[in-house]
Amino acid sequence: MIGQITSALMAILFAVGGCALFFVGANVLLDRTLSSRGHMTDLQRQQRDSLRESIRPWIFIGPAVALLTIFLVYPVFKSLWLSFHDANGESFVGVSNYQWALTDPEFRISIRNNLLWLLVVPTLSTGFGLLIAYMTDRLWWGQIARSLVFLPMAISFVGASVIWKFVYDYRGTQGDQIGLMNAILVAFGLEPQAWISLPFWNNFLLMVILIWIQTGFAMVILGAAIRGVPEDTLEAAQMEGASPMQMLFRIVIPQIVPTIVVVWTTITILVLKVFDIVLAMTNGQWDTEVLANLMFDWMFRGGGDFGRGSTIAVVIMIAVLPIMYWNIKRAREDEQ
Repeated sequence: MIGQITSALMAILFAVGGCALFFVGANVLLDRTLSSRGHMTDLQRQQRDSLRESIRPWIFIGPAVALLTIFLVYPVFKSLWLSFHDANGESFVGVSNYQWALTDPEFRISIRNNLLWLLVVPTLSTGFGLLIAYMTDRLWWGQIARSLVFLPMAISFVGASVIWKFVYDYRGTQGDQIGLMNAILVAFGLEPQAWISLPFWNNFLLMVILIWIQTGFAMVILGAAIRGVPEDTLEAAQMEGASPMQMLFRIVIPQIVPTIVVVWTTITILVLKVFDIVLAMTNGQWDTEVLANLMFDWMFRGGGDFGRGSTIAVVIMIAVLPIMYWNIKRAREDEQ
């Protein structure tokens, strides 16, 4: 344990020290290389100063741009290239991988499941987050309640899946039930169910996990937006006899629509890439497969098929791009 802590501290020290040394050294080298001292005209001195200051920002953003290019931009083009090649990524096969995707039953199930996730998770997460944020905004114990709702955000998707595995646990009709849902059924004299293996409905049971996690995120962002609603409009509505729900739907929500849209689109992008929960809970069995898990299966399991795995990755990217573009466009419009 001591050795691991020492190694971690040394890694942090070298990383921080290396970054500081790089930035300081690069700035010193730039100042010396493009120094405006010496015998030169005023025009030459201005040109050199201008060139030096135009290069200086790239010392700070250059490493980040390089890393983004290596780990984000290059993989996109590599995936596109592989999607037109065979399983080994060597022979060009044209659009046959995309033709396979359109006719493969498992791929169609994944598309259906992803659409279900897109319809249910962002809507319920945003709705519950908005409702909780509004209901706890003026309560003395509201901060405690919001903290409890936000706690699942600190848990990884795999950790949350393990927790919910115990909630859905099934030990057969004769065994002692340790799963919360089956324990409730048994307490009422009903038969326990193998919840995770129930086709179609098991997808919604998996969605509950992500809703449980993302409601806290939506609550925090929307709670801040609600506190930004002018008090005079709320007081005027209260004096007119408006109920809390009328104030929510007719006054609060119309004024925080941009924030609601941002939260909804952020969760939507996350849902399109959902992978951890399905892998940990069912591994795609019992018709719970989603695109990201299917891509992982084709790319890394059974010897791997780079062509089909990359094809599914491209489909996920194409599905995410319109939402990201619309979100960025809307954010720029709001800034203007």
